[in-house]
Amino acid sequence: MKAKNGGGKSQLNGFLDAGSHLRGELHFDDTFRIEGRLTGKVDSDGDLYVGQGGEVQGEVRVGRLFVTGKIDAKIQAQRVEVAAGGQLRGEVSTPCLVIDEGAIFEGQARMVERERPAAATSAAATSAPATSAAASAGEGFVRRHEAQGVTG
Repeated sequence: MKAKNGGGKSQLNGFLDAGSHLRGELHFDDTFRIEGRLTGKVDSDGDLYVGQGGEVQGEVRVGRLFVTGKIDAKIQAQRVEVAAGGQLRGEVSTPCLVIDEGAIFEGQARMVERERPAAATSAAATSAPATSAAASAGEGFVRRHEAQGVTG
């Protein structure tokens, strides 16, 4: 998993472990992993990992969402991936939705244009490589994420 600044690993800002239940609002900068239960609202430009034992219910607005657990929410993200065994129920608004074989998706998906920073709109020619890099960064997220020891 690459940091948003292009080098090294992303910074894990927090971890909600199995057996924990958070009710309310969650805000974080880079990366947050949920193995417990979260009921409420998540708001971040970072990456949210809902692990195999994780459950999220409510509203989620994040940069990227990776699901191997269960999520029932209204979701807005730049990229959403549901791995085999993951369950996503609700409304999804994203420019990129990946659902692996063996995953469950039940709800509505609205494919929207990718958000671009103001500087990127003037340099549209350079955005294509960044899009390809972002797409490949999400491939195999569970294996890489766990192999790098980002478990808590």
